[in-house]
Amino acid sequence: MRLNWFQIAIRGMAMGMAEVVPGVSGGTIAFITGIYERLLEAIKAFHPSLIGVFRKEGITGVWTAIHGSFLLALLGGMAVGIVIGIFGISWLIEHHPQAIWSFFFGLILASAIWISRQMDGWSWREVAGLILASLLAYWITVASPATGTEALWFVLICGMIAISAMLLPGISGSFLLLLMGMYTVVIGHVKGFLETFSMEHALVVGVFAIGCLIGLAGFSRILTWVFRHFHNLALAILTGFMVGSLNRLWPWKVVLSTRTNSHGEEVPFLEKSVLPSDFAGDPQLLTVGVCVLLGFGLVWLMDSKSPENALDPGQ
Repeated sequence: MRLNWFQIAIRGMAMGMAEVVPGVSGGTIAFITGIYERLLEAIKAFHPSLIGVFRKEGITGVWTAIHGSFLLALLGGMAVGIVIGIFGISWLIEHHPQAIWSFFFGLILASAIWISRQMDGWSWREVAGLILASLLAYWITVASPATGTEALWFVLICGMIAISAMLLPGISGSFLLLLMGMYTVVIGHVKGFLETFSMEHALVVGVFAIGCLIGLAGFSRILTWVFRHFHNLALAILTGFMVGSLNRLWPWKVVLSTRTNSHGEEVPFLEKSVLPSDFAGDPQLLTVGVCVLLGFGLVWLMDSKSPENALDPGQ
């Protein structure tokens, strides 16, 4: 099945919106929409060998080699999705947290089930990979966030780490930024740049983007190799990452400590998952149940519309 530019851009938009939510991975969206391994191949194509391709085939050859049409549509969609996420989903998290968290809880749970069903079978290696990945992802969700800094060298490193996490379904790049204390720093500068286009914000955003490019170039090659040689084990590990990350998306939490955001407002900093009966407020069980089902339904819809194999984007 060939996807047109609009279909690819919609998938990119969904990935961009997912990446803004701490605890949700754009890689999850890429996987369940059938473009994950295709995306890795496209990223891996950026290699010094492109110089030889340019000499032999010119710009057209390079464009084909890097899957240019696919990446252009996907990245354009992601840019739109990130902007929507920063201004839209951030508002939903602030004003309707239980609804949005339960929606993503259902989406990630359904995605974990979907990925596990793509496996050829389970051996002790797959079971061990699932358990270890689940424990690692769970530990990440309960680790205490650090204090961020605007030092450009650290912004660069954070870009490399965040984009590498984005490529892993179940591990959220934005949540790792939160743990490193850089989520509000990066989001604040992106918002500031979109609103004022000042060079101060542009510098931080640019350095972060360079870090993302470096991380993409290296980590995509590692993942491609793993999928080629240990495909079944890779799927088990990805399933474990998703299962372990569900704690971060649990809709009922109590606030352990707060922080002051860039607007001078006090917002949650450390939170703990609790049962609905221990939640200090209206648990909104009906709303949560409906949103979880919507998350499940979205995965089913995306699965039914996805190609069976890595897509051909139509170069």
